[in-house]
Amino acid sequence: MTGMTGTTGNATHETPGPSETPLRVGLVGYGLAGSVFHAPLIAATDGLVLDTIVTSNEERRAQARAEFPGVRFAASPQELWKRADGDGPGALDLIVIASPNKTHVPIATAALEAGLPVVVDKPVAGTAAEARGLAALAEERGLLLSVFQNRRWDNDFRTLARLLADGALGDVQRFESRFERWRPQPKGGWRESGDPQEIGGLLYDLGSHVVDQALTLFGPAALVYAESDVRRPGAAADDDTFIAITHVNGVRSHLYVSATTAQLGPRFRVLGRSAGYVKYGLDPQEADLRAGLRPAPDRPWGEEPEGLWGRIGSGESPLTGGGTPVRTLPGDYPAYYAAVTAALRGKGENPVTALQAAAALDVLEAARRSASEGATVNLS
Repeated sequence: MTGMTGTTGNATHETPGPSETPLRVGLVGYGLAGSVFHAPLIAATDGLVLDTIVTSNEERRAQARAEFPGVRFAASPQELWKRADGDGPGALDLIVIASPNKTHVPIATAALEAGLPVVVDKPVAGTAAEARGLAALAEERGLLLSVFQNRRWDNDFRTLARLLADGALGDVQRFESRFERWRPQPKGGWRESGDPQEIGGLLYDLGSHVVDQALTLFGPAALVYAESDVRRPGAAADDDTFIAITHVNGVRSHLYVSATTAQLGPRFRVLGRSAGYVKYGLDPQEADLRAGLRPAPDRPWGEEPEGLWGRIGSGESPLTGGGTPVRTLPGDYPAYYAAVTAALRGKGENPVTALQAAAALDVLEAARRSASEGATVNLS
């Protein structure tokens, strides 16, 4: 069972030495992604400093200033490109793009052309071709281009990766992954827009996560089948989607993303020749970050109570106490930016490459086509 090249959340990383100057980060966007995920994680990473946030929204500036008193602001990304050269106080070492999906490609292109390494929130682009174009530009310029696939550092994913590495399940036959929510009323905004230019909907939102996880664990896709629906009154983008992947190695992945699930299923159900693993509940890191908690060396992070541990066994139902509890490894979102820092210093690999993100986009594009045509799409 061979997965994609890249981390499964267990990679080691180096912290900067005492003589190394922190790398200065410009963060584009301070909505959900920027304020909840990127800014806190950047600020918590040894070797990085959150230097500038691009937002013209005064309320968001006040929110950022309250948490990061020394941060500077810019009204547009173009202000950052002027700081690309030199070592003065205004220079930047990394651009993080956490703006709406439709802006990812043009802003990433401009940053790379200005000579700046880039981290882009998922999805890196609307198409695999655009992602590969960005990867080619980054390679041509000799710059880091990384994609923020933070769910590779979820507690359940790290635990499953460890179980697979240890051979605890035997040869895997089926992987079921659910990222389900109960949100019967649409919230509106670009994420739920029906405009294709916005790259909204759950297929490209939560689907980017579950597809990336499946490919990371079980390797490239050969066949893709999908069903995608708009269920909620007033909704304009897909809010209930199923994706079936047949991997080249024969593993079948069944992936569910939904905002309309009144009774949630297991986050993972993984069936192997020797045993199965079932895990309920979401990784706690997003909820903790939303609540204002922050990673720090002096307290635990990403841990969950024993009652939420998954179970491994055969012929038994975990709902009735069957199987053996497996301690869930702590979630570790901070490891992503630690790995980015190491890669920028030449001490480690890019934790998530644009080419890996392009492979996931191949699947997402095939899923959209499959759902539209009612047919299985062959990627091999």
